[in-house]
Amino acid sequence: MHQGSLGLVRGTALYIAAVLGTGILVLPGLTASVAGPGSILAVAAVFLLSIPLAGTFAALAARYPDPGGVASYVRRALGNTPARITGYWFYFGVCVGAPVVGVLGAEYIVAVLGVDRSAVGIVGLAILVPPFIANMFGLRVSGTVQLGLTVLLLAVVIGVVAVSFPAADPANFSPFLPHGLGGVGTAISLFLWAFAGWEAGTHIAGEFKNPRRVIPLATGIAVVVVGIAYLLLQIVTVAVLGVDAGNGPVPLISLVSTVAPGVGPIAVAIVAGIVVLGVINVYIGAFGKLGASLGRDGDLPRWLAKGVEDGAVPRRALVVTAVLTALYFVVMAAVGFNLTAFILVHTSCTAAIYAFGMVAAVRILERWSIGWWMAVVASVLTAGMLVLAGPNLAIPAALALAAVAVALVKRGLARRARGRVSLAEPDSTGTPLVKLSEITGTPLIEPVEIRGTPLVEPVEIRGTPLVEPVEIPTPLTRTSSELETS
Repeated sequence: MHQGSLGLVRGTALYIAAVLGTGILVLPGLTASVAGPGSILAVAAVFLLSIPLAGTFAALAARYPDPGGVASYVRRALGNTPARITGYWFYFGVCVGAPVVGVLGAEYIVAVLGVDRSAVGIVGLAILVPPFIANMFGLRVSGTVQLGLTVLLLAVVIGVVAVSFPAADPANFSPFLPHGLGGVGTAISLFLWAFAGWEAGTHIAGEFKNPRRVIPLATGIAVVVVGIAYLLLQIVTVAVLGVDAGNGPVPLISLVSTVAPGVGPIAVAIVAGIVVLGVINVYIGAFGKLGASLGRDGDLPRWLAKGVEDGAVPRRALVVTAVLTALYFVVMAAVGFNLTAFILVHTSCTAAIYAFGMVAAVRILERWSIGWWMAVVASVLTAGMLVLAGPNLAIPAALALAAVAVALVKRGLARRARGRVSLAEPDSTGTPLVKLSEITGTPLIEPVEIRGTPLVEPVEIRGTPLVEPVEIPTPLTRTSSELETS
């Protein structure tokens, strides 16, 4: 009998937090700036896309509860190299999301404090450090605490919509497509950040009390809640702010400030800070385990594998994750913390991961089942996501090439090892081309000698002890004539 601890309420809270999260902090204003009122269409399109996508991941998690998540399904369906590519997209591509979240939180705090925007870098670093320290000691946000954070997050969304809606101006919906359909396409790519996270359930599926029953229900509830929340927030952002929606870095505060200056922005910023810390804590812990698992599977240096076991702390992988995060943060600072390009890197890697995940689902889910049909539909839709990502797929392509290069190097090393072993096999005359003892290492035991001649010469090849018989010309026993002579 399954002994997980997550029920429907806490499981739904985790799904909502994984998907809704920090997207509400910046995306409504950012997408309105690139698509105008047409950004509402982008929200609706991504919401519809998320239904078969979330349903497929729910089917996979319910049937194959494995902490490896999407990479484990890809390995099962497509093999080791595609799984390595998927892992690299997560670890090196999606990882850019951690410093992005830190900067988003910093933008809100700096705006509320009223200090110069140059302080965003310092505040962003201050936000990133505590989650790394916490994860070094193995601390995690529990399901109960995450439930509280999710309730606060939904309260913020409902409160902002309720308070701001009276200030809506119908004139802000015209023109509806100021940047054409191309602007809507860009907004869809940006909103992939907002609707990313449905795969989170695949990593924690084993923690549910009854994965086959609870995961589909929790996913369904979360899809509805997240979709309605983003749609309402986008409508009110366009209706209240209009063309000014993308001018400020903190759209939620801009919305509340129009009708409730003073108290409203402070409350929003405080809750946003709590949510940001919780999201980054989950991010860092997940990437630490992912890095360790890549080391365990030989996709990264094996010394990273320490701490991959359940309950252990992957400190080496966390250090590497910290270095990656710092590098991304430095690049962000160099471009003035303009986050659009980094969000697109994150979303393009996410789109590529989803595409591989859907193909794997079509191959391993029971044919003609509801989950299989959802995977078929989602495969077509994710192919469209890849088309929309366009040139932004350069980063996923580079990471895929790196994964293929690792596969070729490993294959070459394995071939050389097999070649070295084959040299030890006898030729047509029965004589080995080289002595087995010359192929590898130190003998496991010292050779035993009789009259100075070794009986065997112990050697090892790739950890397996072998023995090589050696001809002993001197008889081991004396003949009767020798005994008489002596």
